[in-house]
Order: sequence, then structure tokens, then C-alpha cells
Amino acid sequence: MRNRAKCRKCKSVIESLTLNDHVSCSCGEISISGGLYENYVSTLNYDNFLRVDDENNEIIVKVIESEGPHETEKKPDHDELLAMLDRMIDSYSSLPENAMSTPITHYDFVSALMLLSSIVKRIP
Repeated sequence: MRNRAKCRKCKSVIESLTLNDHVSCSCGEISISGGLYENYVSTLNYDNFLRVDDENNEIIVKVIESEGPHETEKKPDHDELLAMLDRMIDSYSSLPENAMSTPITHYDFVSALMLLSSIVKRIP
């Protein structure tokens, strides 16, 4: 499905075509990005945001608020965090040569830094 949306306020239909293509409607109420690869949405009010499918049907988006992590969820211990870091290193090390020379995204960089921060904070 194409990455398209419609603003209920200004009636603009916008489409993000590539991963780094950030598009806003004419009134600035909604914006999308990510092209066919990701569906990132930004809006001042989700009531004014509609998805548009490939047949031009308007789809009302249902927004579910996340409550965040539950207290019953167990946080990983130091050894588990180190294992996660090792898996991340193995995953990146096994990429093909052409992928190793492409730039990383800020999402990749932030996830690595968050993992390292968690490990350092748990050093006895």
C-alpha cells in the first residue's frame, strides 16, 4: 500500500514516495514520511488524519494510547544486556559488504546508544 493520507481540515491528499520524503498538507495539520518502507505520521489532531489506500478509499485511523511498560515486565539483567549487545554486533557484522558501507540511520545509532547506556548503568 502506498503511503498516502488526507487532511480533514484542508482536504489535501499527500503522499510520501521515498524513505526520507517528509510531506505535509497545505495547512500543516498532518504530515507523513517513510515512503513505501515506513509509515511515520505526525499530526496536531488525529481526528483530522485519514489514510488513503491505493483505490483512493479513505480509512479512519484508530489511535490506541500506549500505557508504557507494565510493572510486571522484567527488565533484563546485566548478562542479558551484554548478550543483546553481542547479538547486535553479530547482526551488523554479518551484513553484506555493500550494506557495511552505507550510512546508518539515527534510529540505529540511538538504539545502540540506549543499549550501551543500559549496560553501563548496571555495572556493579
